[in-house]
Amino acid sequence: MNTRQKLETREHEILSPYAAFSDRSQGRDYEEEQCDIRPIYQRDRDRILHSKAFRRLKHKTQVFLAPEGDHYRTRLTHTLEVSQIARTIAKALRLNEDLTEAIALGHDLGHTPFGHAGERALNDICPGGFKHYLQSIRVVEFLENHGKGLNLSKEVRDGIRNHQMSTTPSTLEGRVVRLSDKIAYIHHDTDDAIRGGIIKEEDIPKEYKEILGNSLVIRLNTLIHDIINSSEGKNDIIMSPDIEKAMIRLREYMFSSVYMNKKAKSQEEQAVRLLKQLFEYYQENLDQLPREYYIRMEQLSEPPYQVVCDYIAGMTDRYVVAKFKEIMIPSAWSVY
Repeated sequence: MNTRQKLETREHEILSPYAAFSDRSQGRDYEEEQCDIRPIYQRDRDRILHSKAFRRLKHKTQVFLAPEGDHYRTRLTHTLEVSQIARTIAKALRLNEDLTEAIALGHDLGHTPFGHAGERALNDICPGGFKHYLQSIRVVEFLENHGKGLNLSKEVRDGIRNHQMSTTPSTLEGRVVRLSDKIAYIHHDTDDAIRGGIIKEEDIPKEYKEILGNSLVIRLNTLIHDIINSSEGKNDIIMSPDIEKAMIRLREYMFSSVYMNKKAKSQEEQAVRLLKQLFEYYQENLDQLPREYYIRMEQLSEPPYQVVCDYIAGMTDRYVVAKFKEIMIPSAWSVY
């Protein structure tokens, strides 16, 4: 019995009967020899962690575009905070931490530059629209590894595809990530908004604080404990009605006071126009696309708009700005 098999056996000894067991995975789309050390979900986690799309998250906006300061969240730090919260809950409920972490680390791989402003821009201009969670699936199935994808397990891809609250993942681990994503951004966006002077702690309505707590740390602790206590011994991931209602109301407050705040969103329209102009430029100048994207149109017969959309969605904030300057703004020249 090799190390992987020992770890798979141990899962059956310690995990909840409702957990997703590695040796019962539905597998990958393309069969491959199993690792002798790592179970399937751990291997998926490692593939995501080492992917180019994951590394690019460090230079993608979470909420605030180009903030002055080193402590505001990026799409990468958001992802890491989701992973930490989700692993805490999964461990307490004796669920599969490897699967939970893989879904958490991969859930935003397809997110655009400039956060949801970028997503809105591509959704407006791309035929068929654009959703970051579906783009995350394109990243792991088609775009990474020079067009071969990462060949992740079906459970991981299901969790990534269904991390929005409007859908339901097939595993409890995926459901943990879905709630952890919301908890993470409510928590850290509040923190960033306070740091940026957009709101103050005392601005948060008392009726939510009376239920969730009077500080960031206490509210985060309350939400995590509530999910664990409410879900213990159940084949579902749930919250108590009062806590869930308060969290939803706090989220609504964040939308009205922060996400739609003029100061926080002062540069969003510029970002939207920039992305739309780049999209139109590459649509009209397909030969300017990187070779690997151009080949996909030739060999895979993918429509040009999809290839352009993939290229722009994968850009970081600063790369978008650099390409825009290179293409749209005349540079100085001299004759010697």
